[in-house]
Amino acid sequence: MTEFDPEKFEDKYANYFPELQRAYKNAFETMNDRYDSELVHAIDQQILNESEPFYENGEFRIELPENPTDRLTAVVVDDEKLSGVLEAYLEELRRQHRRVFGLDDAE
Repeated sequence: MTEFDPEKFEDKYANYFPELQRAYKNAFETMNDRYDSELVHAIDQQILNESEPFYENGEFRIELPENPTDRLTAVVVDDEKLSGVLEAYLEELRRQHRRVFGLDDAE
């Protein structure tokens, strides 16, 4: 496992690309096991494909593209369900980032 350096995360794609891919893949697999696979796949491909992870103040944050729920066209889902699954997906991504970078027990 690569030792995590918050300063190197500013250039995350040059320094941590394999780890980021692993975190997203792990989150996708976990979500796909728990929720409707069509919805999870649509969120992955139409919302999270343009998301941006950041590390600030000891926490990971996922910045979504503008109007994320308007981007979802691959499936029909009510706003409440979409918001709930998207929030669960974001939390799982943050959890996977902490896990992949060995920060689970930090703090």
